[in-house]
Amino acid sequence: MFSPQGPSLRELAVQALSSVERGYDLLAPKFDHTPFRTPDSVLDAVSAELASAGPFEDGLDLCCGTGAGIGVLARVCRRSVTGVDFSAGMLDVARRRTRPAGPRVAWVRADARALPFRSAFDVVVSLGAFGHFLPEELPGLFAEVRAALRPEGCFAFPVLAPPRPSSPAYWMLLGFDAVMRVRNAVWRPPFVMYYRAFRLGDVRRELERAGFRVDLRPLEEFGRRSDGSPRVRMVLARRPGERLSPRPGA
Repeated sequence: MFSPQGPSLRELAVQALSSVERGYDLLAPKFDHTPFRTPDSVLDAVSAELASAGPFEDGLDLCCGTGAGIGVLARVCRRSVTGVDFSAGMLDVARRRTRPAGPRVAWVRADARALPFRSAFDVVVSLGAFGHFLPEELPGLFAEVRAALRPEGCFAFPVLAPPRPSSPAYWMLLGFDAVMRVRNAVWRPPFVMYYRAFRLGDVRRELERAGFRVDLRPLEEFGRRSDGSPRVRMVLARRPGERLSPRPGA
């Protein structure tokens, strides 16, 4: 799962026994050599979908990590892009490695549950960070994103279809979540990372409660399951205003 440049087993164990913030500070120098980094295929698909919903002036990468999503925003934003994360280590790596041409780039250290922005962005993206939020934290998180967006602004992120119980991935993720729950029950500080807690039905309901209009678009690059449903969907949640045209098959 890891390249030779990735973290060792001992390093992963130390990170897993730390807080989320401290764990990612430690992981940051090798994060791009782990499976946790969002694949380029997903970044490209999100960028193409956003291009059809934009263009935008100013964009925010929520929980930006080492800055993979900044390149996505740089393709669709004309004026500025901002990365926000609560890990100083991740932001340090992002500053060194991410220098997209085009819009100006800023980096801000902050908790996504208490964003220091109000009506500052036309688009907010988040790529692979939602496992760090408990279900009861979603209303507050989505309220913060809505407040950071301008009227008609768009909150965009991909969601993978959950694996079926007959697949090895289902049992692997179930086992991972079980291990994390046991770890957090017996060890402090907690490390919140649950792969099965972010469910599309719950997410859509909480987005609508927060005042978003939600559109689901299939990312056809990743194909469909045997029942015809998309393997990956793009969520486009917009503040009241301009209507997004739904695509068939979502």
